[in-house]
Amino acid sequence: MREDLIFGFHVVRHLLDTRSEQLLEIFLIDSRTDSRGEEILQKAQQTGVSLHRVPKKQLDNWLPEINHQGVAARIRRTAIFTENDLSDLVKVSEAKHLKPLFLVLDSVQDPHNLGACLRTADAAGVTAVIIPKDKSVSITPVVRKVACGAADSVPIIIVTNLVRALEQLKEMGVWIMGTSLNTSKSLYEVDLKGSVAIVLGAEGTGLRRLTEEHCDVLMQIPMLGMVESLNVSVATGICLYEAVRQRRMCVA
Repeated sequence: MREDLIFGFHVVRHLLDTRSEQLLEIFLIDSRTDSRGEEILQKAQQTGVSLHRVPKKQLDNWLPEINHQGVAARIRRTAIFTENDLSDLVKVSEAKHLKPLFLVLDSVQDPHNLGACLRTADAAGVTAVIIPKDKSVSITPVVRKVACGAADSVPIIIVTNLVRALEQLKEMGVWIMGTSLNTSKSLYEVDLKGSVAIVLGAEGTGLRRLTEEHCDVLMQIPMLGMVESLNVSVATGICLYEAVRQRRMCVA
């Protein structure tokens, strides 16, 4: 699978409409002559993005076992940040008179979940998303498709040592709020108005022990039914938008 490709009609069209400068070239299968294919062709001509008609087999080879919908695009690589950039990102937020809001994903391995988390992070206006280099899915074409552009609009920090990154954030005055079943404190009892990093764990297993031990506060989403936990992308949406709600109340 080519890591520099995005695919799917909606994703390619979205970039053509919003950030066409990020597109290097578009590949449209020669058998796609419907209205959607024509729309991609016209938008590419209007924005000056090079478009190539290719056989379906070419996209199948590049994106095996993926429903690419007959369209893909090669994009400019977005800068990936490291723990060395944490201080600068905090300063950028503070310069805008905003309290930093980080999303930390501890070992999320499903590309659909990571893509959905990035999309929500973009909508909630997070400062950056932090993921570990190991035991986590990378920014794949599937992640980009699900994220619908957010994989290139939200700063993504890939760290070699997640615990060390959390300690760096603490030194900068950022409170680490971890989600865990090992607490009775509700999400809705926690103050998320200040400089915070919300930490969520992997599908099924939650936070790793060391990650949990380095959180300042542990909180849980109240579960009123039979299920014990939520999908990480759903939990991300609930937590981030509780932070958004609290912050908007402060300025109302």
